[in-house]
Amino acid sequence: MPCDDVAIMLPSSLGWIALVRQGNLLQRLTFGHRDPMRAVAALNLDAWIDAEVFETPAADSLGGRLQAFAEGVHVDFSEVEVDLRDRTPLHRRVIAHCRRIPCGQTLSYGELAAQAGAPGAARAVGNIMAANRVPLVVPCHRVVAASGHNVGYSAGEGVRTKLRLLEMEALAVA
Repeated sequence: MPCDDVAIMLPSSLGWIALVRQGNLLQRLTFGHRDPMRAVAALNLDAWIDAEVFETPAADSLGGRLQAFAEGVHVDFSEVEVDLRDRTPLHRRVIAHCRRIPCGQTLSYGELAAQAGAPGAARAVGNIMAANRVPLVVPCHRVVAASGHNVGYSAGEGVRTKLRLLEMEALAVA
């Protein structure tokens, strides 16, 4: 494993955040944990045993920007490179289109499927969003059911966290 692998743990208003980067590629991100040990456990760090672990990111680093986002600041993560090497072409297209959903707006799973060139694949898009390894950077919280209801979210306290994120973003862009 290259020596530029980094695991970061940091507190935030959304609970503890942990992430793993390999070089410039973001591998995993988790948030909403009560303590740093739960955040690290959620990363499955066994695969990242050689990673440097620290908790004090610079304000302009990804960690610092995640903390600012958790405080309700509008933060653009579009330049963050995400590792999608092991993903299918459909998965890559869905992720790319999800990352283009503007802050404070939502799309339905079906709308996102259509934008990704797979009309009728709303269920597949739901599965891709459920398997999102880097929430917030890939803003899966902005994808909702066709009815407009929030039917699930895997981070933090589930749908409650999803609603909180959408409310924070609505305020940030208002």
